[in-house]
Amino acid sequence: RRSSDLKATIEETPPELVADIMERGIVLTGGGALLSGLDELLHQVTGTAVYLSEDPLTAVVRGTGKVLEDLVALRSILVPTT
Repeated sequence: RRSSDLKATIEETPPELVADIMERGIVLTGGGALLSGLDELLHQVTGTAVYLSEDPLTAVVRGTGKVLEDLVALRSILVPTT
């Protein structure tokens, strides 16, 4: 079931994003990175490299901190809400 769910998700992903994923690989962060065998399953389904975050449980916090350190850059990529 997980394999078919992953395939369905990939099929719904925009082609330009799939191209980036295939070229650069997948980085697992957060609690999902702790699921035993998920990295291997992703590799089998996609055929691309899968990397695990060194400290997956704090990855979101660390990433958010980096973004907030440069609010000017953040504003340049935000999508207007109106």
